[in-house]
Amino acid sequence: MSTKSVRVLVLVCSTRPGALGPVVGRWLVDTIAPRAAELGVELLPVSLGDLALPFLDEEGEPASGLYRHEHTKRWSAMVDAADGFIAVTPEYNYGMPATFKNALDYLGREWAWKPMGFVSYGNTSAGTRSVQHAKQVVTTLRLVPLGATVALRIAEAVDRGRLRPDAGRDRAAIGVLDELVRLAHALRPMRERAGSGSGAVPLSGSYARALTPDDAPEVLVLQRCCWVEEALANDSLAISALEESLEQVRAWLDTWQATGLWRDGRLLGMVRTRRVDDDWHVGRLGVVPDLRGQGVGRWLLREAEAAIDAGCRRIVLSTGARSRHNIGLYHSQGYRTESSDRATAVLTKPVPADVGAGLPDEEPAETR
Repeated sequence: MSTKSVRVLVLVCSTRPGALGPVVGRWLVDTIAPRAAELGVELLPVSLGDLALPFLDEEGEPASGLYRHEHTKRWSAMVDAADGFIAVTPEYNYGMPATFKNALDYLGREWAWKPMGFVSYGNTSAGTRSVQHAKQVVTTLRLVPLGATVALRIAEAVDRGRLRPDAGRDRAAIGVLDELVRLAHALRPMRERAGSGSGAVPLSGSYARALTPDDAPEVLVLQRCCWVEEALANDSLAISALEESLEQVRAWLDTWQATGLWRDGRLLGMVRTRRVDDDWHVGRLGVVPDLRGQGVGRWLLREAEAAIDAGCRRIVLSTGARSRHNIGLYHSQGYRTESSDRATAVLTKPVPADVGAGLPDEEPAETR
């Protein structure tokens, strides 16, 4: 499972004065909060009544993502930042509340590829018909409904406006959270790819995005597998990429600009860049061993060079002093060896007028 944190909106859907929804919502949050802390989940309770959304009043289609009203923009930002949802909903006349349907209809892409769980309450059917109605709508929005649910029959669960203690119901609520988190992590690559806006990429189905400190575990694994060949070529394990701890990787991800190429949740390659005075430093260019020779490294190097800050005069990178293959490739791209000792070769080239043009067909293995 991914180590990235998950934000879950707990949506209390009824807006009727005196409704049971706030009571059920408080029970749910209180019950699952300890488990949420264990899983690194941020719970954010949201009452649709507090949002005060009028019936859909945007002129444009929700799919356009072009919103005129501030209430729509606020709602869009909340949903867009979430990784999953739990809807606390009553059943009104065999269906979900109109306010819930309206809140769903306001948005489009913000819902896509996120899981939604349900806690329902009602009389005869314990609100389950509301959930069935809602599932028809949420799947159209590319939300993914959970199999796990909690259904409360009011006559059995409520006493004087409060929920009776029920250990089985508490376990079921925790089960909803567990399934929601697993699915949120599994769907993350779909969300990232949909929001990446990547143009041309070297591999079908891949996408690029900036790496953050949250990606440190994946980066650490990539480094450990990519720099073994350099260690063998240079007969040394004294290579930073092999020695760094998880916290050290997390630290440099916070100070360098790093780009990763992903596919189906797998980090395929990466490169990092930053400016030092008038130099543009390129490093940690690495590609998973099974995809070398397919253009991933060339594409990443182009991305690194294309991102050069205005005013930089040269590009600087380094590799192992005995990594002949790497040095030959970088020489063919206009880099020249600036200095070399027993361990490291430092290569530089002037910032080209047409950045990224004329890259060779061979694949650079890694830079440090």
